[in-house]
Amino acid sequence: MFSAAEIKEKAKKTGFDACGIAQVATADSEALFFDRWLKEGNHAGMAYMENHREIRLNPAGLVEGAKTVISVALNYYPEQKLPPEAPHIAYYAYGKDYHFVIKEMLNELWSAVTGQTDTGTARFFTDSAPILERYWAWKAGLGWIGKNTNLIIPGKGSFFFLGEIVTSLEADHYDMPQKDRCGSCSRCLEACPTEALEGPRHLNARKCLSYLTIENRGEIPAEQAACLGNRLYGCDTCQEVCPWNRFARPTRIEAFRPAPALFSLRKEDLKGFSREEYNRIFAKSAVKRAKYEGLIRNIHNLKD
Repeated sequence: MFSAAEIKEKAKKTGFDACGIAQVATADSEALFFDRWLKEGNHAGMAYMENHREIRLNPAGLVEGAKTVISVALNYYPEQKLPPEAPHIAYYAYGKDYHFVIKEMLNELWSAVTGQTDTGTARFFTDSAPILERYWAWKAGLGWIGKNTNLIIPGKGSFFFLGEIVTSLEADHYDMPQKDRCGSCSRCLEACPTEALEGPRHLNARKCLSYLTIENRGEIPAEQAACLGNRLYGCDTCQEVCPWNRFARPTRIEAFRPAPALFSLRKEDLKGFSREEYNRIFAKSAVKRAKYEGLIRNIHNLKD
């Protein structure tokens, strides 16, 4: 057993902006919604979402004897943003790929708490396993899942990466979920450029510009491409219009600060954009997720 208060204090010292603790159980409240979402094809080409259903709905399948999910959040909101005339890159991809940063911090956190990484059984995740990250962040009391499907932390907003430690150890205290505070606000639904948010917390990835410019390996449908504007990689619109993000403050994580090469990038530079330039500008960046071919496709769809 470990002290919940101690791990939260250690998480703060490690650099995380929020930490909560939930007891492992089946996510029964999500099962019906998740199954319907898949059946309707809202996951688009992300066929991997269909895999490992039982594990996705219960992290006990990730760690033998799992009893606890420790959920953390790390702010990535940029202090300096690309100018409006520059090709838009989602804020989360401004700096170093978050997978490396957060996993290193999770390892540091667990080592600080246990004194050694092999005490009990634990595995660390950040967008890297079949686990419902936003659900567990909600269960762990970090915030609530907003109408734009992002986790919103009260007084801080939604520009956060999430990470988890799933462990066989029990905590001496478990947190309670927070209530929904979106109220009657519908700004995110109204602002979505392709109407991909078809209802509160209902995202159709087939229309979503983030999916279409990042995960999608095919062509961007003409109807959605017409709404792309200057979005080169991702879309932040549903977060930018969220009133809770008036509380967003710049990240303190040096690794998330953009390289000068990114801030010097302009639309005219993308004509004849070479693989060498791609590798130089986006080295160790999450932009690599789209691959060079995907970025070239996006460039061809940018609007003047």
